[in-house]
Amino acid sequence: MKILLVEDEPLILLDVELGLQQADHTVISVCNADRAISILRAQAVDLVLTDIDMPGSMDGLELAAAVRDGWPPVKIVLMSGKRRPADDELPPHARFIPKPFSQSQLLQTVGVW
Repeated sequence: MKILLVEDEPLILLDVELGLQQADHTVISVCNADRAISILRAQAVDLVLTDIDMPGSMDGLELAAAVRDGWPPVKIVLMSGKRRPADDELPPHARFIPKPFSQSQLLQTVGVW
């Protein structure tokens, strides 16, 4: 699967990226939603995995809404260690994974649809 990873914390980004790559996923990593939108406009991805709390013009929930509206086939997984969004805050069919998570929890969340 081709996964767009959006995470502003460098160590978390690297850890998640390596875990996904070890499971044979192709990963494109960016540090904010604006860069994620640029990637989505330029190439196809299967899934966006985004942190909720990020600096910049939009947070992860706003990015998820933009993905839902602009790229409906793309799957969405949101993650956060600070908050748990209510179900009505998530786009339809989007998933949430609380931080910290294990490698197996991550792979289960991104791999089962």
